[in-house]
Amino acid sequence: MDNPEDRKYTKGHEWAKKEGELIVVGITDFAQHALTDIVFVELPEKGKELEKGKQMCVVESVKSVSDIFAPVNGEVAEVNSELENSPEKLNQAPFDSWLVKIKPKDPAEFDSLMSSQQYNEYVAGLEH
Repeated sequence: MDNPEDRKYTKGHEWAKKEGELIVVGITDFAQHALTDIVFVELPEKGKELEKGKQMCVVESVKSVSDIFAPVNGEVAEVNSELENSPEKLNQAPFDSWLVKIKPKDPAEFDSLMSSQQYNEYVAGLEH
């Protein structure tokens, strides 16, 4: 699957997309394939302060439990509570199913994330 060019990416396989003043965050297609069937998502509380590169939430699959990391420093503005009852949406449509929306402390941090092309090259390196 091609990674949409309207987003930025992390080495932890999170995607981030600007939406007004917020940054919407989800997991990539690569991540959902690696996790296999996602059965549970533990989302952070609205208002929680997030630190770039630190655990933001937890995704549990039939295979493993994985931490999802914040791509930027900021505050949780919104969580996708729909995933609590339907975590499988992360498998079915990883680029349509977001986890959280973050109000970034420094919007410029977004620009330091990988582009779609950089992420594609990074993932290709992992598959060899």
